[in-house]
Amino acid sequence: MVKLTKIYTRTGDKGQTRLVTGESVAKSDPRVEAYGAVDELNSVLGLTRQETIDDSRLDPILGRIQNDLFDLGADLATPGIGEFADKALRIVEAQVSRLEREIDALNADLAPLNSFVLPGGSRAGAWLHLARTVCRRAERRAIAFMEAQGETAAVHGPALRYLNRLSDLLFVASRVANDGGAGDVLWVPAANR
Repeated sequence: MVKLTKIYTRTGDKGQTRLVTGESVAKSDPRVEAYGAVDELNSVLGLTRQETIDDSRLDPILGRIQNDLFDLGADLATPGIGEFADKALRIVEAQVSRLEREIDALNADLAPLNSFVLPGGSRAGAWLHLARTVCRRAERRAIAFMEAQGETAAVHGPALRYLNRLSDLLFVASRVANDGGAGDVLWVPAANR
């Protein structure tokens, strides 16, 4: 278990932060941008769970995902080479597979779509749509840092697959949240011309 006794260190006062390896990098570093976007997603899910707290299907899934997102942040914060690479906490395929099973289970009872869905519906549905878009940004940032740093897809491949599946799960979860009353808000092409 992690034990934090001192919250401020003053090491970030000049725009730097430390990676898991101890290496100092700029807070604007693509790696920091990637795991920062994952942290933001986790915060959005914390707010979302205020709306799903009584939902026995969605809330446990979102709780597990919040824990996984800390694993994902650790994965992205640890370079794929060097002394820490072999000991790093990494997202594993079992976590990706679990998301796929949950997507399939949630989607099984939903009516097929005949249009794109606009973000909205219930409060929980709207928060889940916001989480989905933050997840997509985290995915883009993770890809950008890997391209910029030359990180190998073999190391972070499950992390990228996790983010990709997670955005799908959040979309399906928004539909589940809306299925109980508010309904999906469907896009009507050229409705306002």
